[in-house]
Amino acid sequence: MRPRFTAMPISDTAAASRIAPAVRPAGKRAPGRVGIVDIGSNTVRLVVYDAPLRLPVPIYNEKTTCALAKGLERTGRLNADGAEEAMRSLGRFTRLADAMGVERLELVATAAVRDATDGAAFVARVETAFALPVTVLSGPEEARLAALGLLSGVPDADGMLADIGGGSLDLVKLENGAFADYATVALGHLRLPEAADGRRAAAAEIVAERLSGVPWLGAVKGRTFYGVGGAWRTLARVFIDQTKYPLHVVDGFTLAADDAWRLAHLVGNLGADSLKRIPGVPRSRAASLPYAAMVLEYLLAASRASKLVFSSFGMREGRLLENLPEAVRRQDPLVAGATGMAERTGRFPVDADGIMAWLEPVLADLGDGERRLALAATLLSDIGWDEHPDYRAEHAYLRALRLPFAGLSHADRVFIGLAIFVRYNGEPGHPLVTPVRPLLDDGRRRRARSVGLALRLAHTLTGSAPGLLGRTRLAVKGKRLLLKIPAEGEMFQSETVERRLRTLARSLGLQGRIG
Repeated sequence: MRPRFTAMPISDTAAASRIAPAVRPAGKRAPGRVGIVDIGSNTVRLVVYDAPLRLPVPIYNEKTTCALAKGLERTGRLNADGAEEAMRSLGRFTRLADAMGVERLELVATAAVRDATDGAAFVARVETAFALPVTVLSGPEEARLAALGLLSGVPDADGMLADIGGGSLDLVKLENGAFADYATVALGHLRLPEAADGRRAAAAEIVAERLSGVPWLGAVKGRTFYGVGGAWRTLARVFIDQTKYPLHVVDGFTLAADDAWRLAHLVGNLGADSLKRIPGVPRSRAASLPYAAMVLEYLLAASRASKLVFSSFGMREGRLLENLPEAVRRQDPLVAGATGMAERTGRFPVDADGIMAWLEPVLADLGDGERRLALAATLLSDIGWDEHPDYRAEHAYLRALRLPFAGLSHADRVFIGLAIFVRYNGEPGHPLVTPVRPLLDDGRRRRARSVGLALRLAHTLTGSAPGLLGRTRLAVKGKRLLLKIPAEGEMFQSETVERRLRTLARSLGLQGRIG
């Protein structure tokens, strides 16, 4: 019995009219859970997202390397072995999605299927086998969706997005969060070595020739280059390893353009055997990675961007977002994600607005950006309650540092992680924190610590139980930080409360007192 899904809205009216399956397996299904299968030129990937009451976060992510674009440059056809592997993967993915309670599943194909002479036949085979429509994206549509995915986390992105796949390179010029020019170029990391017959010098000439038709590259001078796509995410892991960078998170990893160019030049001249010995490089990418690096090297030089920022958010996220209600799309991805995590993991509902109002004397030195981070830390401030006490600070810190949400720079991650670590009695000088501390300046480290100390006091004062914190108040009078409690306030007084109030006050250069 085939799984049954409701297809996401699509713009292709012919695809929309295709026959849907008739049978739905019995059983309760998670409301609104959605999935996207990305039939790419190199990999086929399933991503399942939680119910979109807020901006969804992925709850499952699996890919299979099928290399559909292998041989496409020479033959014009899909890789036959890859097509068979794709069919096997699609059989697994559709059944997994059904077992996970996915209500809406969309199959999206990109450059290899779009450009291959037998692409339409492959689509027909998939649709017949799985009774689901396949949306084949045009080059401009693929570029637009990649930009939409990036902008979900970086709404004011300014510069250029470059999304490299196995079959194509999509470029979008961004003007302070608005789409401007775009281009799709046949420079996928699988097609380029085939076009060059495996010769690096010829590949460099092909890159220069094919990108010469993008006249606006120079307009990115001094702005930001946003790198999207699996090949460049692999490059980011190589760069992180080679530079001994302390935070192994690709999304938001940033390099000065000159440093990125030198590293890309280095990788572009390495052989596959050398690359296989570098941590983080899958064997399946070792042969094509130097060509992806070569494209990056050229783009950095041609655009004269000031810095390179890697993003883990692209076409799939863009496709998901455009099918969500406008109110959901407008949500701050960090706050929405932290709210969802708090709801799933907390002991009690978190009154974030109430806690933030109570924290106001501690937040006086924070600008809007840091208040947003303090709000996220507040929402996450009870995520470690069920950990072993000896490891509570460590585990909560690592979870906060590696949040799977868009819209976070690495400095933002450290701010939130440090605040959560301190909230759970961790010390900023702990060896676990020391490697990433340089990502924050002294002022930001001090403010993150104060937020953490204030959250620790709030949770100690109330036992994390809802409805109690509003009966007390923090206030600054002269050189004193006062904790105001009601007349019948025995439940709010203890040696631990007094000690943590004094510690918080000292972090602010004040004296703490209950009054």
